[in-house]
Amino acid sequence: MISARNITLSYGKRVLFDEVNISFTKGNCYGVIGANGAGKSTFLKILSGEIEPNKGNVEITPGERMAVLRQDHSVFNDYAVLQTVMMGHSQLWKVMEERDAIYAKPDFSEEDGLQAAHLEAEFGEMGGYTAESDAATLLGSLGVEESLHEMQMKDIPGSMKVRVLLAQALFGNPDVLLLDEPTNDLDVETIAWLEDFLADYENIVIVVSHDRHFLDAVCTHVADVDRSKIQIHTGNYTFWYETSKLAARQMSDKNKKMEEKRKELQEFIARFSANASKSRQATSRKKALEKLVIEEITPSNRKYPGIIFRPDREVGNQVLKVTNLSASNDGRSLFSNCTFTVERNDKIAVFSKDHLAVTALFEMLNNNRQADSGQIEWGTTITSAYLPNDNAAFFTKGMTLMDWLAQFVPANVEDADEQFLRGYLGKMLFSGDDVMKMTNVLSGGEKVRCMISRMMLQNPNLLMLDEPTNHLDLESIQAFNENVAEFPGVVLLSSHDHTFMQTVANRVIELTPSGIIDKLMTFDEYLNDERIHLQREEMYGVGV
Repeated sequence: MISARNITLSYGKRVLFDEVNISFTKGNCYGVIGANGAGKSTFLKILSGEIEPNKGNVEITPGERMAVLRQDHSVFNDYAVLQTVMMGHSQLWKVMEERDAIYAKPDFSEEDGLQAAHLEAEFGEMGGYTAESDAATLLGSLGVEESLHEMQMKDIPGSMKVRVLLAQALFGNPDVLLLDEPTNDLDVETIAWLEDFLADYENIVIVVSHDRHFLDAVCTHVADVDRSKIQIHTGNYTFWYETSKLAARQMSDKNKKMEEKRKELQEFIARFSANASKSRQATSRKKALEKLVIEEITPSNRKYPGIIFRPDREVGNQVLKVTNLSASNDGRSLFSNCTFTVERNDKIAVFSKDHLAVTALFEMLNNNRQADSGQIEWGTTITSAYLPNDNAAFFTKGMTLMDWLAQFVPANVEDADEQFLRGYLGKMLFSGDDVMKMTNVLSGGEKVRCMISRMMLQNPNLLMLDEPTNHLDLESIQAFNENVAEFPGVVLLSSHDHTFMQTVANRVIELTPSGIIDKLMTFDEYLNDERIHLQREEMYGVGV
């Protein structure tokens, strides 16, 4: 078990944590959620000992080992990949170094022999004799090819370093596992493997993630960071979100009797328990839900942005036709033979092993990049709004948010006064003096929220979204996802957020160097279709 006792941490007048008391127990996975800046990553650093709180302490059961997913990719530059993974079990690594140092002595004594024998026994008890093969297996499961295992960390691609450091954290079955955004830079196959691994994990996992599908797949509890406190709720993210919404509706309904409220909550929990029986965390989650006390369910204090896209006109019969489009990067093919027609009811998940391919396609569709070959034809009724992966070009000048948004008011809008602009910024949680904030001091999440305000102004009937969840907190992601799912127009979407892709798309287009795969189905159906998996292997020319 690991516990935080009376944890208090402040930076000047800003109080992150105030007398936080919380315990994490074996067999459970805790998803730490909270708005951007609430202190989720900071809390993990307090648990790991990297940050010392102003007050309070962290207690861990004696003899238990903690592992942390490291964010500094350069720490192990001079070590081989396999060595880096094994260093995740610091006690094992220490014994290995001591043992090897003794064997390397030129004047090996009888006393050295006794010490070496002692270390060999300790080494064996910790699984040392299979450590290298265990590390190699773990790396392989995370998509790190064997050819990289003996290379130094400084010589492997950045995307592979992330996977090696994740393998390091998972290595040796630690008693407490702290993971901060573990799915970053992982492909869907590797994320699925990690979900399976953690769902079966028997020790304590504490994870920060903006990936709702991942949180739903692995978490038995949610640790909600809000208003300088942390409160643990039973169930995964979706259960927390739905019960919180239900509790909020009940609170606002003054006429509903207490017994009716209780019955409604009980029925919801029963339905969720039935759904949970099919999940990989079924046993532990159902047991936890059975013990849940109705009075523990309280509405969230979170504020959700009001993301609403209202098309000025309906989509016509001709939307978009792409013919034999191709693109390359530094002589490497991103995609080729790209031919498809978008229909008026389409919500398309655009997908590739190389996200540069998706961004290239979206940039071509928005006349920001020239295709190597091929044609693009838009229907005359289409008005599109584009959220690019990189929005830096929109924030090159320092100006107030009000002035920034005023640049994008459509010509047909006559009454774009201060109240009009405040309305759009207010929907994205910029209120009061926030609208006079300068654009050159905005955070990544604030810039994305500005971009969404700009898109709403355009009243589009087609949305093009390239990684729309980047930099957003869970509240903004949830609101964005729900509105796009209900949007009456056409959507072209690419996201690492599995839930966003699954709940919005009714069609999947995958871009490959040798052509495209185009299927009328949901994202999950696409990923789970064995015939499509074989087709993907053939088109990429490698295992996927």
